[in-house]
Amino acid sequence: MKQFIINENDSGQRLDKFLTKAAPTMPKSIMYKAIRTKNIKINRKRAEISTKLITGDIVDVYVNDEFLITADNPLVFLSVSDSLDIIYEDDNILLVNKPVGLVVHEDESNSPDTLINRVLHYLYNQKIYNPSDENSFVPSLCNRIDRNTSGIVICAKNAQTLRIINLKIKDREILKKYLALIFGVPKEKHNTVTAFLRKDTNKKQVEIFNKPIQNGLKIITEYRVLENDNKFSLIEVTLHTGRTHQIRAHMAYIGHPLVGETKYGTAQMNKGLPFKYQALCSYSLTFSFATDAEHLNYLKDKTFTLKNRPFDISNLYDKN
Repeated sequence: MKQFIINENDSGQRLDKFLTKAAPTMPKSIMYKAIRTKNIKINRKRAEISTKLITGDIVDVYVNDEFLITADNPLVFLSVSDSLDIIYEDDNILLVNKPVGLVVHEDESNSPDTLINRVLHYLYNQKIYNPSDENSFVPSLCNRIDRNTSGIVICAKNAQTLRIINLKIKDREILKKYLALIFGVPKEKHNTVTAFLRKDTNKKQVEIFNKPIQNGLKIITEYRVLENDNKFSLIEVTLHTGRTHQIRAHMAYIGHPLVGETKYGTAQMNKGLPFKYQALCSYSLTFSFATDAEHLNYLKDKTFTLKNRPFDISNLYDKN
């Protein structure tokens, strides 16, 4: 038997959704049967699958202990650094500048050194987060960027904030702008280009087409040339759709691959250049809320930008 006392981060969830997070080793078939047979109760009364939990509720779960095993090492994040480049922080969100080479979540390498684990370590040291105080919530990243792309990532410190930020991202009410170095100078200094993208999961890359295709997704990429010479351009990119590798693949498709890019560019083009990764950074973020953001309304129309440009055209030339 295990008892859960519902806290603020748990409240508002359906009973079954809460139990999926709070008791991840319990098979759903066992959970649903226990609810039907009154072996899972709320405040000592019969519970329904769809019951919405509120702060202070007591959930009693009468199932075999083997189905209530918690994570082996909930403090694995303490094994990594807590060093972060913090752009902004308040009681609800944390904006950090992810460096090149760091993954946001654990990947096939299984290394614990991820951005989310660094964030959890930082919040733990600040006494903002402790796994022993939570039943179902873990501070979470709301957006992700590639390992070798740097830039701003949003972390939600509480469940209510996570819900709202995820909704605002889905509804395109959070505007992100990127900086990129590209080969060549586009004819149009400011343009919005459209194409269709299809993901190849086996190759871990995407293909771009100029017309609709099966399993293809429409992409819209806006770019503006900020600086240029005869060989390179520094551009600002605004994504009107957010697809895998969209900027990298779309700019290559229109004849201007990113400097350092080898997946959608060529090693030959990059020979002798100092970039060993794509010159791409998510450098600006605006909370452009068009609808009510509840307790996050104070962020409406606020823009956060990296203080220093991560690169410019001068980086491409030998200064000796």
